[in-house]
Amino acid sequence: MASDDQERSQCCFLKWMNLQQEELLELHQALALHAHHHNNINNGNDLIQLVEKCIKHFQDYADKRSRLAQNDVSAFFAPTWCTNWENSLLWIAGCRPSQYIRLIYALSGLEIEAQLNEFLQGTSTGKLGDLCSKQLHQLDSLHSQTIRAEEKLTTQLASLQEDVADQPIAMIAKGLFHVGEINKEVDKALDQHEKAMAGVLEEADRLRLSMLKELIGILTPLQAVEFLAAGKKLHLCVHEWGKRRDLSHGRGSFNKINEHG
Repeated sequence: MASDDQERSQCCFLKWMNLQQEELLELHQALALHAHHHNNINNGNDLIQLVEKCIKHFQDYADKRSRLAQNDVSAFFAPTWCTNWENSLLWIAGCRPSQYIRLIYALSGLEIEAQLNEFLQGTSTGKLGDLCSKQLHQLDSLHSQTIRAEEKLTTQLASLQEDVADQPIAMIAKGLFHVGEINKEVDKALDQHEKAMAGVLEEADRLRLSMLKELIGILTPLQAVEFLAAGKKLHLCVHEWGKRRDLSHGRGSFNKINEHG
């Protein structure tokens, strides 16, 4: 049963990564099409539909993770299907929602630098380098709000981790005759702890999703597509970079993502 849970969780992740590759291609195609038909209203509607589809896929993935975590939540906090480097970057089994805005700021700065002449002339491209003062104010407010929510969940997780060495688990361990001995009290305590951890994971995914929706609402459709494309590309790159680093340190081999589609 445990191996089946592990396999289902890994399959969920691999399908999600395959979907990231497919969506990245769609997003790049949409950006290229917009560059040639920037005055086409229907093209703007297509961008909105593409963004909404990406958000829906994220929601579906979070829902599936939540169901799988009910059986084996610890696998998501130290996933074997991710590389060591990826795992070192995780915050409650995923990325920090506040990193979305940090990526926006980075992309905005890079675009301004790359299009400095147009920027100085006041020419608008409609991309992330053209964030207006209202958008920047909204992003700053959302950033602060998100950090506070992250700190709340981090504290909640820390309390659960402290509980492992506290009552009742510590007293149960003290009364055991052999190291690793299992009894009904141990199983009950561990089940309760995992249930609480699954709740934190669900809240973290809910924060990631709600924050992403608010962020998309601040951006124009073109800016949202550009942001999503950069985010998915970064996610895929981190996975590939991590695989190379694991191999260079002799930590086994990883199959290509598309071999598990």
